Amino acid sequence: MTEKTVDLGEQSEVEVYGARVHNLKNIDISFPRNKLVVVTGLSGSGKSSLAFDTIYAEGQRRYMETFSAYSRQFMGGMERPDVDKVSGLSPVIAIEQKTTSKNPRSTVGTITEIYDFMRLLFARAGEAYSYSTGEKMERMSEDQILRTISEKFDGQPVNIMAPAVKGRKGHYRELFEQIRKQGYLKVWVDGAIMDVSPKMQVDRYKIHDIDIIVDRLVISEKDSKRLYSSVQAALKLAKGIIRIADKDNNVAYFSKYLMDPVSGISYDEPQPNTFSFNSPYGACEKCNGLGYIFEVDEKSVIPNPKLSIQNGGLAPLGEYRETWIFQVLKALAKKFEFSLTTPIEKLERDKLDIILNGTEEKINVAVEYNKWNVQNYSINFDGIVKMLEEQQERRGDDDLDDMENYRVLRTCPTCDGARLKKESLHFKIDEKNIFELACMDINNLQSWFDGIEDRLSERQNVIAREILKEIRARIGFLLDVGLSYLTLDRTAKTLSGGEAQRIRLATQIGSQLMNVMYILDEPSIGLHQRDNERLINALKNLRDLGNTVLVVEHDKDMILEADHVIDMGPAAGVHGGQVVAQGTPQQLMAEHTLTTSYINGEREIAIPKKRREGNGKKLALKKATGHNLKNVSVEFPLGKLIGITGVSGSGKSSLIAETLYPILNHHFFRAKKQPLPYGSIEGLEHIDKVIEIDQTPIGRTPRSNPSTYTGVFSDIRNLYVQLPEAKIRGYKPGRFSFNVKGGRCETCQGAGMKVIEMNFLPDVQVPCEECGGKRYNRETLEVRYRGKSISDVLDMSIEDATTFFEHIPSIHRKVKTLFDVGLGYITLGQSSTTLSGGEAQRVKLATELSKKDTGNTFYILDEPTTGLHFEDINVLLGVLYQLVDKGNTVLVIEHNLDVIKVVDHVIDLGPEGGSGGGKILFSGTPEGLCKVKESFTGRFLKKEMGIK
Repeated sequence: MTEKTVDLGEQSEVEVYGARVHNLKNIDISFPRNKLVVVTGLSGSGKSSLAFDTIYAEGQRRYMETFSAYSRQFMGGMERPDVDKVSGLSPVIAIEQKTTSKNPRSTVGTITEIYDFMRLLFARAGEAYSYSTGEKMERMSEDQILRTISEKFDGQPVNIMAPAVKGRKGHYRELFEQIRKQGYLKVWVDGAIMDVSPKMQVDRYKIHDIDIIVDRLVISEKDSKRLYSSVQAALKLAKGIIRIADKDNNVAYFSKYLMDPVSGISYDEPQPNTFSFNSPYGACEKCNGLGYIFEVDEKSVIPNPKLSIQNGGLAPLGEYRETWIFQVLKALAKKFEFSLTTPIEKLERDKLDIILNGTEEKINVAVEYNKWNVQNYSINFDGIVKMLEEQQERRGDDDLDDMENYRVLRTCPTCDGARLKKESLHFKIDEKNIFELACMDINNLQSWFDGIEDRLSERQNVIAREILKEIRARIGFLLDVGLSYLTLDRTAKTLSGGEAQRIRLATQIGSQLMNVMYILDEPSIGLHQRDNERLINALKNLRDLGNTVLVVEHDKDMILEADHVIDMGPAAGVHGGQVVAQGTPQQLMAEHTLTTSYINGEREIAIPKKRREGNGKKLALKKATGHNLKNVSVEFPLGKLIGITGVSGSGKSSLIAETLYPILNHHFFRAKKQPLPYGSIEGLEHIDKVIEIDQTPIGRTPRSNPSTYTGVFSDIRNLYVQLPEAKIRGYKPGRFSFNVKGGRCETCQGAGMKVIEMNFLPDVQVPCEECGGKRYNRETLEVRYRGKSISDVLDMSIEDATTFFEHIPSIHRKVKTLFDVGLGYITLGQSSTTLSGGEAQRVKLATELSKKDTGNTFYILDEPTTGLHFEDINVLLGVLYQLVDKGNTVLVIEHNLDVIKVVDHVIDLGPEGGSGGGKILFSGTPEGLCKVKESFTGRFLKKEMGIK
C-alpha cells in the first residue's frame, strides 16, 4: 500500500488509526501538532505503548526507510508497529529515562558539551603557571630571547647551552658520541663543564642533567652576529629551549614555548585535548583519567589478625600448602626471624610490612623436590600486595570476582581526583583551573561566568567572546530544567533517570530544532515541586519553537498546564488500552475518569487521622559530612513511616543512599561499599536487617519475566519436581527451566518464538511450530499440577495464580505481594521487555517486600512513586502501611506530596540544592513542616494539605 504524501504545513493534527501494540485495543486517536500534549492514565494502561511503541517506533521506521535496502541490511531494520496508519508525523526524538550512560568517563559536563567548550576556552585563553614555583610561564620569540640575553648579560662571559637530558638516569654513551660527531667539544654535566671524549659515559644509576655547550663568548655589540647564530643553533638542538650560564654558574632559561623562567620547566602548547581526561594528552597517568584507583586493602587481606599465616591469616593464600608462595614466606621468616605459626597481630609492624610490601634484599629459597634434589633460588620478593596487583593485571577485568574481595576504591593520590595531569591543572583563568570550575554547582558556575569579561585581558576577551556565549546558553538551559545543583564533574552513572532525561532535554533545547516531535517519559521524576514550573516552561519553550511535545506524565501540574491531554484506561494491562477521555484540561475535568477524580478532589489519598507513635526507639546518625552535607546529625524514629524531603540536590541521596544505607549494609551483610564520611551511628541494635529498593530497572531481556525476577519460578519448579509423575521420570528442577537443555523445546531454545531473518527487511517473530509457543517439549508438559502444566502456569495472570497457589506458602507469599502492589493483571511469564516503567518498578518492589520481614527490618525506598498514577500510589501506600504496622521502619526519599502528607515523620533537607543545601531544616510531623517558612517543601505541602 503506497502512502499518500501530505504536506505537514497543511496538516494541523497527528492522527493514529488502528493502534494494537501490546494492550492497545485497536484505538483511533488524533491530537494537535506544535502543542504540549500530555498522555496520562494508570500505570500499565498503554501510555508508553501509544507514545513510544507506536508513534516513536513509526517515526523511527520511516527514518530508516529513507536508507537504501543495501544500507538497511547492515543497520538492521525496524519492525512496523501494529498500527493501520499514522499521519501528520514530524521527525521524532525520544528522550527516555533508560538512556543514561554507565560509562565512568561520561559526566554532566561532557553530555551537555559545556566541558568541551571550557576545554577550548582554557586551551586558547588560559594562562600557564609553573607547578614547581607557581611562577607565570613565559614564551618568547627569537628576537625577544636575543634582546633579553644582550640586556641581562651585557659585557659578561657566558656559556650558551642546549639542554639535552633533564633529570633522567642512564650512561648516555651514544648521546656523547652524537654530540662529538656534530662538532661540539664541551658539555655541561650536573653543573660541571667537561670535554667530550671518545667512549665517554656517566654513571647509569644516577639522575643527570646534560647540556651541550654551543658557544662561550662575552656578550657585546660587536659579537651580535655570533650571538644570533649560536642562539639559533642552541634553539634548534634543544627544540626551542636554551640555557645561559654566567661566570658564577647562575643559569637562566629561555624558551619559544611555555617555560618557567626560574626552574626551566616547560609545557607543551595547550590544545583542547590537554584538558580532556579521556585523552592520553590530558589524563592523569596514574588513574587514566578516572580520578580513582583500585588498591589492595590490607584489612581485606588480613580479615582476622588473630590467625597465623600457617592457619590462613592471609586470606588470598588460605591455609599452608606446599606451594611456591609458602616456600617463599618460609624463607622470608627464616631471614627476618619470625614464625609462620605466630598470630599476625603479634608480628612486629616492620615484619608485617615486609610480608605485605616486600623487601629490596635478596631472599634465598630452598625447594626440596626429593631427598637428593634440593634447589636453591635467589629471588626478589615484592610482597603479597604487589603479587595480587600483578595477578589482577594478568587476568584482566573479566576474571576479578575473587579479586574484588581484596580491592578497595580510593581517590587517585597523584591527581587527587581531578583526573588530569598536573600540567593541565596549572592553566588558569581568573585564578581558577578547569577542575575547580567543574566542581562548582551550576548556580555558582553561572555566577563565576557572569562578568568574567571584566576579569580577562583584552586579548583573552577577543578569543573568548564566542565560546562564552555558548557556555552561558548551555548553563541557562540546565537552570531552566531545574538542575542548578549538579556539578560538571558528576558522573552520568550516578544520575537518576529523571536527571539524565532533563539533561538531554536541556541539550535539545540548546539545539534549537524546529518541526520536530519530542516524546518524553516522565521528565518530572526526581524533581521538587518548586522546580516543576521551570520544567513546564522549558517544555513550553520547546513547543514555541514550532515543535510538538508529547509527554507521558502523572504530575498534576503538568496535566493542568498542557494544551491537550489524552487519558488512557480504564484500568491496567488487559483491562486498559483504550482512550477514556481527551481534550483540553478544562474539557477533561468535565469527564469522570479515575485521573480527573483525583485532580478535582472527588477521590484523594487520605491524610491519616492519627500518626503512628513508633516503638520509642531510634537510629541516630551523627556528623555526616559527605558531598554537600553540613555536619548533619539526624535521628530516625523506628517503627514509623519516615519521609526524607527537600529540593533536588539538597543532600537526600547523600545522607540516605550514600551514608546511612552503606553503614547498615556493612553492619548486617559485610558489604564492601564505603559510606561517605560521618562521625558515629547509634541504635543499630534495634534493627536486624536492611533492605534497599532503588530506581535501577529490572532485567530487560525477553527471557526475564516477573516470575524469574521475583524468584517465585524456582519455587514453582521445585513444586513440579515433587509431583509423583516427575519423581517417577527422575526429573530435576532444570527439567522445568526454559533456559537450559533438557525440558525446553530445542527448536526455539525455550523462547516460544522463532526469529526469521528477512535480510534487509526487519526480522519477523513467529510462534515456534514445534511447541506452539509453549517453550517446553511434550514430555515436560505432561507433568501437571492441579491440571496445569508449567507452561500454563507461566501464562496465568498474577490474580489467578494467587488463588491457584494459596496452599503453597512459599509461592503464595511472593505471588500475593505482586498482587498487593497492583500487578494482578500481568502474567507470571510476561516478558520484562513488555512491562512499563511503573510496572517494572513495582515488580522490583514486590521482590523486596516478599522477603520475610522480622518486625525490625529497616526498608529504604528511593522514590517508589516513579511511574505510578495517583491510584497506584494509593495501592502502594497500603502495602507500606502493612509493613509499618508489623513494627518495621519504612524510609522513603520522595518529592510526591501525596506520600509526604501521609508519613508519620518527615525530615526536610535544604534550603537550596548543591552548596546551598545539606542542612536539616525540620524533623517532625508533616503538619509541623508546613510552619517552616524557609522550607520549599513546607510551602507546597501546606497548600496540598489545605492548611491556612
